[in-house]
Amino acid sequence: MEYFKKILRFANPYKKYAFLNIIANVLYALFSTLAMLSLFPMLTVLFKQTEAVTEKPIWTGIGDVQKYLDSYLNYYVTENLSEDQGQLLMTMVALVIGMFFLKNLFGYLAMYFITFLRNGVLKDLRNALYAKTIDLPIGFYSEKRKGDTIARITSDVLEIQHSFLSILELIVREPLTIVFTIIAMVALSPKLTLFVFIFLPLSGFLISLIGKSLKRKSDRVQKEQGYFLSILEETLGGLRVIKAFNAEVRFNSIFQKSTSRFYRFSNSLLNRQNLASPSSEFLGITVIGILLWYGGRMVLVEKSLEASVFITYMGLAYQILTPAKAISKASYGVKKGNAAAERVLEILETENPIVEKKEAVVKPTFDKGIEINGVSFKYEDEYVLKNFNLKVPKGKTVALVGQSGSGKSTIANLMTRFYDVNEGEIKIDGVDIRDFTKNSLRNLMGLVTQDSILFNDTVKNNIGLGKENAKEEDVIEAAKIANAHDFISELPLGYNTNIGDSGNKLSGGQKQRLSIARAVLKNPPIMILDEATSALDTESERLVQDALEKMMQNRTSIVIAHRLSTIQNADTIVVLQKGEIVEQGSHSQLMDKNGVYKKLVTMQSF
Repeated sequence: MEYFKKILRFANPYKKYAFLNIIANVLYALFSTLAMLSLFPMLTVLFKQTEAVTEKPIWTGIGDVQKYLDSYLNYYVTENLSEDQGQLLMTMVALVIGMFFLKNLFGYLAMYFITFLRNGVLKDLRNALYAKTIDLPIGFYSEKRKGDTIARITSDVLEIQHSFLSILELIVREPLTIVFTIIAMVALSPKLTLFVFIFLPLSGFLISLIGKSLKRKSDRVQKEQGYFLSILEETLGGLRVIKAFNAEVRFNSIFQKSTSRFYRFSNSLLNRQNLASPSSEFLGITVIGILLWYGGRMVLVEKSLEASVFITYMGLAYQILTPAKAISKASYGVKKGNAAAERVLEILETENPIVEKKEAVVKPTFDKGIEINGVSFKYEDEYVLKNFNLKVPKGKTVALVGQSGSGKSTIANLMTRFYDVNEGEIKIDGVDIRDFTKNSLRNLMGLVTQDSILFNDTVKNNIGLGKENAKEEDVIEAAKIANAHDFISELPLGYNTNIGDSGNKLSGGQKQRLSIARAVLKNPPIMILDEATSALDTESERLVQDALEKMMQNRTSIVIAHRLSTIQNADTIVVLQKGEIVEQGSHSQLMDKNGVYKKLVTMQSF
């Protein structure tokens, strides 16, 4: 129930619907019992068991309720309808129909109000999960499968709705139905009701044994679903490679093994869950059967109970079965929903290590320069950067070069606070970037990466991503600076053309130029270019490089490059090796040194 309480906090905005649902459920439970009790006077009339009573009976307490009801019915029949049996029967039938109508009316209203609460909680839970997914640092997803996160936002949240939130319908209605019914049963025959209570706890214990392993079984099902969704996501993302390497059979095999495990786990879970309803009904009918035997003896042998009272009593006893079945099914739902809630809350309760200080300040402008002082950083156990120091004056271009794994891209990740440094500090205008709000820090920076990350939307919306409600003329101007306007104009709908999933309708060079246009439109004072031309052909590289040079004018730029031909005009070139600076200077200075940089340039010349 711990997870259930945590999920229920999402119901707070919809508490008025919960309150109305409770009122409707109370009335449903009351009229459900009264509807069954309304059969009693009709049966009494049918069996001609009414006696002439001329004085109105007096209420003497709950202990004599059966006697009072008998006397009042007889008094009513004697005073009003003793001569017209047809009218009497019509009145009794109208009473039964009226009670059942009110029962079903309030049953519908209870479901009507709970719908708003259930769907509202579902919406808010998904929104909270999505917001948390965006808020968590990039490092969180290096350890998690994307498909597993998708499964938690989709199927796990639905499981919570079906299991946990269905209990909200049962918390009031079913227990109250049982309580009201038992009160009526005690009023009709205390002796018979005592007999019922001997067998009900035994059947309840047997039902509880069935549900003990449901949480564990449900957890296996949901984890496996996350796994095969991950395989599907990876397959769609790497379809070209799978086909090129004839790996369809291998991926088919991996996916089918996962779905086979899901099949086995689901069968085990559902078979255990499906046992709930028939077992509870069978045990309930067993109790009913024993009641028929014991009550029948009271009617036929002992003559201590009237037939009309016994039939009504049996109707009430059977009426307990439906809410009892619902409660037992709901208890299984709680166990099953526990696993889904645990997985959802794992994300919602994950602490974001990239914490924004309470007194964080907004940094609106960039005035002096960037300082990286004594920075050391590791993703896991081994340091990627070791005591790294660098100064980037405003308006200058600094290029970072070196072999793969030397720590170049890590600097871009630390500058943008995708990760926080382990040691040292990064300062902008003399202030540690951890003292700024993350939003204002990232507003100062534009990022162009090696992989052009575009979205399944129009060209215009992709370029305008970093600037809300960007004017069309500004978008076009940014595209012209990025050498993208000409090819955009040739698209079927121009700037309103949808570029497909990840921009797959465009070439690599076209995608990269859209990424540059996006950064240009944002117009940040600091530009970070992370191997922005390394994946391009020669012609595309020339166009992109020209666009980059236009973009970097009057801006402070940090350029991470593999192709050294693209950074020869940089004010400072920093050569990294295993997380440390080994050389630093202009292109001509480094060539004169005849060191690591010259060796890298020579290798790329062939």
